Parts: sequence; C-alpha cells; structure tokens
Amino acid sequence: MAMRQKLVAGNWKMHGNLVDNQALLLSLRTQLVGLRNVSCAVFPPAPYIPQAQHELTGSAIAWGAQNVSKHAKGAFTGEVAASMLLDFGCKYVLLGHSERRAIFGETDEMAAAKFMAALTSGLTPVLCVGETLDERESGCAESVIARQIDAIIEVAGVSALAKAVVAYEPVWAIGTGKTASPEQAQAIHAFIRQKIAGLDAGIAQGLMILYGGSVKAANAAELFSQPDIDGGLIGGASLVADEFIAICKAAQF
Repeated sequence: MAMRQKLVAGNWKMHGNLVDNQALLLSLRTQLVGLRNVSCAVFPPAPYIPQAQHELTGSAIAWGAQNVSKHAKGAFTGEVAASMLLDFGCKYVLLGHSERRAIFGETDEMAAAKFMAALTSGLTPVLCVGETLDERESGCAESVIARQIDAIIEVAGVSALAKAVVAYEPVWAIGTGKTASPEQAQAIHAFIRQKIAGLDAGIAQGLMILYGGSVKAANAAELFSQPDIDGGLIGGASLVADEFIAICKAAQF
C-alpha cells in the first residue's frame, strides 16, 4: 500500500511584519529544498499573503490563508472571498481552527459553509478538529471530533474529503506547552481514519491527517513516526526558521 505524503504547515496566527517575514521566508525558500515525500506550506495573516506569494513563487513551498468567507462576494465588510485568495496563489485555507471556534464563536455549521466555499473554488480546505481539556477529561473527545467531521460530511459528502486535509488539534495542547503523547495523538488520528473508513475506505486511506498541538523540532520525529500522523499544523515553532525547517525535515521518510 502506498505511503501517504506528509504535509507540514506553519500557521503564523496574528504574527509577523514585512521585515521579519522576509527573513523567515528567505530561510525557508533556500533551505527547504529536495525534501523526500514532504510538502511544506505557510499560512500568514491575510495582508502578508502577497509577500508570501512574491517570496515563495517558484519554490517548493505552498502558502494559504487562515480564514475565508462562506460568501463568494458582496456586501460583507471585512471578509475575504476564496476567489481573492486564489488571485494571490493560495493553495490551502484553514477552517474550524480552535481559536476561531472558541474566541470568535464559529460553529460546526459555519466551518462547513466555509469548507464548501473553499472546495468549490478549488482551494484545499484544512479542516481543524479537536477537543478542549474539559471535553477530554469528561471522556467525550471522540464524540466531539465525530460531530465536527459529521458537520462537513453532511453538507459536502464524504467524497469531498478526498480534496481536503484534516488537522487534529487537542485544544488543551495548543500554546500551553503540553503535548499529547505520540500514543494519545495516534489514538485520535486512528479514530478519525476509522470513522471515515466506515463510509469510504479508499478516501480514509488517502486522507492526510495532521497533528497540531505544540509540535517542536524536539518531538516532531516521534509524532510523525506514528502510522496515522501525516505531518503537522505548526503554530509558534513555524515563526522560527530553524525550528520549522527541522520539523519539515523530520517528516521525511
């Protein structure tokens, strides 16, 4: 059976400026070359997407956006449409990130609407799913994640996942310095894959499922060696060139 490609994606969140970004992108562009079986991508804040396009065009690194509107166009002040992201060469877009859910009140239904907007425009959605500490401790991590995935399948069908990426982010391990153990992370990744395999085994087998929860150069290789972990969605460490490069290299096989 063919091994799935790995993907390492750097979510810059609300960080960066023109000067720092240029130094970071230059390091990535010159050092992330010739990786085996690994794709790399960065997700800058929206104003810096043109800078990423300028610095990374012709390199091996893709770029994407941290959010997208569910609307194609119109009177939606402050929103950014999928077609606009495509104008600047974006390949990916994050959806359902835990910070969007927790801080900005995004629901499963909103994530599903954005997923459809991304998919129909030709962007690759990176669907973020995950449970909070309370949800994990009360034993409902799997049911929370199942609900988040079902919301997508309900509107898009399981076949849509063939053109998407899933990122599991245990909310309790983001920016807290806590990391799920490789075994804890693998257990949830396997659950996600088995859930989808119940609907379509082929799509489940090909689906890239990334881990996002305080991944660092020091723990990347152990996480990425798990059978159902297909790379990482990297937060803080993606702002440090040497760390992000080391994480990308750790995903090679």
